[in-house]
Amino acid sequence: MLNVENIDLYYGASQALRSVSVSATKGKVTCVLGRNGVGKSSLLRAIVGHRPIKGGKIVLEGDDISAIAPYDRSAKGVAYVPQGREIFPLLTVHENLRTGFAPLPRALRHIPDDIFDLFPVLKSMLHRRGGDLSGGQQQQLAIARALVTRPRLLVLDEPTEGIQPSIIKDIERVIRLLASRGEMAILLVEQYFDFARALADDYIVMDRGEVVLKGTRADMVEEDVRRYLTV
Repeated sequence: MLNVENIDLYYGASQALRSVSVSATKGKVTCVLGRNGVGKSSLLRAIVGHRPIKGGKIVLEGDDISAIAPYDRSAKGVAYVPQGREIFPLLTVHENLRTGFAPLPRALRHIPDDIFDLFPVLKSMLHRRGGDLSGGQQQQLAIARALVTRPRLLVLDEPTEGIQPSIIKDIERVIRLLASRGEMAILLVEQYFDFARALADDYIVMDRGEVVLKGTRADMVEEDVRRYLTV
């Protein structure tokens, strides 16, 4: 589904990504791990088109999308749940979900029924403002809004950040279910090791803008990974 090949990314004169490669496969979860400030979020911003790359390429289902705008990537099936959720606090839950219609053809501009099977709490809160929800409920809303776009690639940036343990379990269940359907690839940035290990089919670990470890869950060595997660 996705192949990121040797990309470089800069903020001014500062290089944030150095020849980073990662892939995501339909029906699987790929996790990107690392401390704060090592380039994980920059990698996701490059993939969804929020930051331009200086070298390498980003390929989605065989098409080079490196130079196209974020809204065109969204129309091609890339959905992004940013760190901090970024829901619209003054819009209702229902209105937030409807913002996911933007990249869709008119015939698909409706909220899929399974959204409320995945996140039943949202159904009872459709007319509440997004800003009145708890952090965990806002995270569920942000993921649901991304799913409204019918993504083929779901990109999640630290979905457990600031979330209570019970909702972390709910989000883990949803991600596992989405992957098991085999309809999309999931790329997940995470610092919470146990959450990532439970979900990852494949993983990479980043440090100082580079990939320093990669592999499958089966060959993951916990001590090696944790060494790059501790301060």
